[in-house]
Amino acid sequence: MRSTSGLRNFIFGVEDSLVSTVGLLSGVAISGISRSHLILTGAILIFVEAFSMAVGSILSEHSAEEYAKRREISIRGSAKSGLIMFFSYFISGFIPLAPYVFLNNNALIVSILFSIAALGLLGVFSGKISGTKIFGNVLKMVILGSVAIVVGVIIANILNVS
Repeated sequence: MRSTSGLRNFIFGVEDSLVSTVGLLSGVAISGISRSHLILTGAILIFVEAFSMAVGSILSEHSAEEYAKRREISIRGSAKSGLIMFFSYFISGFIPLAPYVFLNNNALIVSILFSIAALGLLGVFSGKISGTKIFGNVLKMVILGSVAIVVGVIIANILNVS
């Protein structure tokens, strides 16, 4: 992961997976859906989104490389970016889902806390790799991720039709 493209895809995959998965799970959990349906919903989201994000990464990287070089290129670099995106999204998605698998009570709160903590760790990682201020990176990741969680909760409360 020495390239900026690889780093960008890793950070994007982890952040997007944590935020979208915990946002969806928080919203759906509030609606009163059964635990088994919640876990199924989360697993489907993780699989579909990891694949979708990987394909999007491959296509966008390939297009950017073609544009920059104005000639035919090998898709190998694009495929590497896609794999980084897939695995970073896929693995990270299970951080907010795991509490629903292992806990009967308080899974919503634990899922949110795990996700916020993981976003904080991602902020530390990106700060160290990029040589920027770690505290600022952590703050950005945690605040922006928390906003997405709140959006999921608000939408669930507005649209709750149970």
